[in-house]
Amino acid sequence: MKQILSSCSASISELKKNPTALLNEAEGSPIAILNHNVPAAYLIPAETYEWLMDKLEDSELAQIVTDRANEKGKAIEVDIDEL
Repeated sequence: MKQILSSCSASISELKKNPTALLNEAEGSPIAILNHNVPAAYLIPAETYEWLMDKLEDSELAQIVTDRANEKGKAIEVDIDEL
């Protein structure tokens, strides 16, 4: 059995019946959507999703910075006046 990573859960049938009521009841917390008592999806507020996407982008950019900093030894020195 899979671990449910949420304190709120609902079946797919409950989600179909009244999604707004589920969102209101969860008060901004993630909701595990269960199919035969196994998590099929997680429903999160739009604000939380947007925050996660920002953090993911920040993490990807930080990795690019780290990778490029590690390549500093391969850089070719150029005098700006020669350009």
